[in-house]
Amino acid sequence: IRLKFLNDTEEVAVVRPEDTVGGLKSKYFPGQENQMKFIYRGQLLQDQGRTLRSLHITDNCVIHCHRSRSATTAATVLPDPATAAPDAGGLPLGAGNLLVPAVMVVLGVVWYFHINYRQLFTAPATVSLIGVTVLFSFLAFGMY
Repeated sequence: IRLKFLNDTEEVAVVRPEDTVGGLKSKYFPGQENQMKFIYRGQLLQDQGRTLRSLHITDNCVIHCHRSRSATTAATVLPDPATAAPDAGGLPLGAGNLLVPAVMVVLGVVWYFHINYRQLFTAPATVSLIGVTVLFSFLAFGMY
């Protein structure tokens, strides 16, 4: 079989059909068994006791090898590239990415009310609003 790495290098591994996934790892990556992840046909080979025959790995098959930095990574099944959704631009949509715009909107609304309803804001509230706006501006410009 062929072991293919992320940098597109390949190594030929001489194995028997009755060899196990764990045996393959210990034979070709001694001392690094817990860091090595094998992927065959988009499936993570996580059962160390399964034989290559039971996984239908035959002559000249390609097993993709990935060396993880930590030994305790969650086992996940890789999505099929043909059915995977296209990347929407690089940044995932989450609460962290929406925090800065949300705070900007809240500050804008508070400033709108401060300008239109000045009589409701005391001097300490105005000073606090200015301070929060300046602090947030420094943080936002510092991040971007």
